Amino acid sequence: MTKSEAEKRIAKLRELINDYRYHYHVLDESIMSEAAADSLKHELSQLEAKYPDLITPDSPTQRVAGKPLDKFKKIRHERRMISLADVFSKDEVNDWISRNEKLIPGKKISEFFTDIKMDGLACALKYRDGVFYQAVTRGDGLVGEDVTLNVKTIENVPLKIKELEDVEVRGEIVIFKKDFDKLNQIQRENGEAEYANPRNLAAGSIRQLDPKIAASRPLKFIAYDLVTPDSATWHEAYAKLREYGFQTSNEDKVFEADQRLQLFEYINDLDDYRKTLPFNTDGMVIKINDRKTYDDLGIVGKTPRGAVAYKFPAEESTTKVRDIVISIGRTGAATPVAILDPVEVAGTTVRHASLHNADEIARLDVRIGDTVIVYKAGDIIPQVKEVLIDLRPEDAEAFDYKKALKKQYPDLEFERPSGEVVYRVKGETSDFILKRAIEYYASKPALNIEGLGEKNVVALVESGMVKSIADLYKLKENSIAQLERFGDLSAKNLVKAIDESRHPVLNKFITALGIRHVGAQTATSLARKFKKLENLIDATEDDLLSIPDIGEVVAESILAWFSDEDNLNLLDELRDLKVWPQEERIENLPLVGKSYIVTGTLESMGREEAEDKLRQLGATVTSSVTKNTTALIVGEKPGKSKLEKAEKLGLEKIDEDGFLRLIS
Repeated sequence: MTKSEAEKRIAKLRELINDYRYHYHVLDESIMSEAAADSLKHELSQLEAKYPDLITPDSPTQRVAGKPLDKFKKIRHERRMISLADVFSKDEVNDWISRNEKLIPGKKISEFFTDIKMDGLACALKYRDGVFYQAVTRGDGLVGEDVTLNVKTIENVPLKIKELEDVEVRGEIVIFKKDFDKLNQIQRENGEAEYANPRNLAAGSIRQLDPKIAASRPLKFIAYDLVTPDSATWHEAYAKLREYGFQTSNEDKVFEADQRLQLFEYINDLDDYRKTLPFNTDGMVIKINDRKTYDDLGIVGKTPRGAVAYKFPAEESTTKVRDIVISIGRTGAATPVAILDPVEVAGTTVRHASLHNADEIARLDVRIGDTVIVYKAGDIIPQVKEVLIDLRPEDAEAFDYKKALKKQYPDLEFERPSGEVVYRVKGETSDFILKRAIEYYASKPALNIEGLGEKNVVALVESGMVKSIADLYKLKENSIAQLERFGDLSAKNLVKAIDESRHPVLNKFITALGIRHVGAQTATSLARKFKKLENLIDATEDDLLSIPDIGEVVAESILAWFSDEDNLNLLDELRDLKVWPQEERIENLPLVGKSYIVTGTLESMGREEAEDKLRQLGATVTSSVTKNTTALIVGEKPGKSKLEKAEKLGLEKIDEDGFLRLIS
């Protein structure tokens, strides 16, 4: 992204984030999920970090969200109420630590203090001579709202503390999950609209002029900071908070600096069991435990250098649509898939999302170049939830589904049967497609499984024993032997041949998958580039286009295949059945870097076998003569045009005897 493009993107991001924050923090409304908003804020902070001269004082990264409401008395905070910078990975935590260590030369960070990040309304409680007298919301960080009467109704807020001194405590006003569920149950029973989420309900309850409304809600105050009196460490401050009678999360811990591994393990553990906690949380706060060091590091914009909020993997995030490809599944259905900039969703890297069908694309109005919210619930394939129209590029065109089908599959015809929402390959049934797929999987260019010719495949499929390629590896001899075309010996031989195909070389397995436009040589190029099937599954369009003999059409076809839910389920099932290709290793093969063409008929073997022998030795086999061709393998009745071009370029010609010596 150029600086000019970044400047335009930053402007759009700021506008959208400010709109979200106004609705969320001032009106207590949600126009998108907090996870999606966090993703946009993270993108903005990264762009501003790359181009710091584009940072402006009014950027959302430079100020605390929200502003005081007009209906409450305004109170200026004696010490600014800040918010924390978000981090999303261990690498970002390590970078944060390294930056701080450079700012305190000669000193060492000895301990880190951690606590759960509460999802509520931030508020400061003030005590004079131990007696509660004022509660102020965070507001914009400098000025908040006086909500004393409403906060007084919260049962776990002490109205008097043991020590008769001046105290300021900060924390979050929340509603526990079980209490929120009970309130919504009452709403349902009364036929009234349910509340959106506990955070908005808690904030809305405190921002009511009538304290009776706050008193009727099961609000709780969870303390996280003791501003006064001073404490040497955050750990000591929490101990004092509990002594004063304040409720804390009870999830706080201290880690020594050399316990970073344990810190990350705790983050992972907390991510696993946070759903069992009584309150909502989306992350963990990490602070430098020594408060003097913390204060000395100061504040940048709206955030302290001495603390960050580690956000747990969200089930929603934002990313860009790089392409829309259409996959042909095993039933002949044409399914559109969005190819995305890689993004973390629910703890996994997401590179594509299902768009279901042409109607869904039209409903979302999703276009190539759009910024979208993607989500993943449980183990389902990622979905596009919403398009952020405000971030749409000016040149983004509406997606023409029929035009895309013609472009990606020019040799196929499609129809949309009456009453269905999907386009299908015209004239082909799912059984026909399955039979063809299995035949190709077992053919000589692929896994060469003896006994799986056309007639046997038809028998297995029509018997119902084989409903997918994975079912081949579940076949039993006694079941096969019952079929008309088989006996005990042929059934035994077939099961043995199938079993021997469990760990094929990578290029053969890629060929066997039957990806459109991916023949034996392209499969070999893919195997050499990616080495393991897992790497190919995760490949981006740029990764694929970096291979010399792969263009846009082939790349789209590969992306579509590995984005199809049926295909991914097939690979998962094959892996569970212990069917997986070997890692590609070509370093010591004698013909690596050489390119050959086989023309004419060989007596010793067929052309496909000859080409396969060359590839097994590391060579590239092509069909067109170029200046990069090493030599022609010439059999009987060779192609005249190939010979003429080879002579013109001065290329070597090798007869069959020379070829046999070459491969021996």
